Amino acid sequence: MDIVIRAAEPAEYETLGEITAQAYLQDGLLLFGESDWYLEELRDVPKRAAAADVLTAVADDTVLGTVTFVPSGGPLADLARPGEAEIRMLAVAHTARGRGVGQALVQACVERASATATGIVLCTQPTMHTAHRIYERLGFTRAPERDWKPIPGDEFTLLAYTLTL
Repeated sequence: MDIVIRAAEPAEYETLGEITAQAYLQDGLLLFGESDWYLEELRDVPKRAAAADVLTAVADDTVLGTVTFVPSGGPLADLARPGEAEIRMLAVAHTARGRGVGQALVQACVERASATATGIVLCTQPTMHTAHRIYERLGFTRAPERDWKPIPGDEFTLLAYTLTL
């Protein structure tokens, strides 16, 4: 299977939003399941595409996954410092998992970042062990000093990973 990573096309936005939402739902990554406020954000690919680079993984005309690449200084960055790019909302369709799609999407972000940034950062949930292995395989290291709580006062913490370019 040859995986092609390219810019998402507007005709794919709905599919990509659903892949992202279902990945988070099926993996139990939303605090409030179907009623979680973040679900709407996950499905809103047009909004992301207007402010960042939404990439898609495709093989044999089938959309397999997506990631949002936020260039240095981009408005969708949560963790990026000056000169850093950021990876957001990596999601692979359940039917495509285990075939290198996630790694190909992350690698595409690293390649994009290396052209203009000094580093790249991302945050991930503690239970996303498969994603952690991908990040570490590609040279990312944990940056616990940059872990953060997206909901102030809540116990839920996102883990930070960085890669110096």
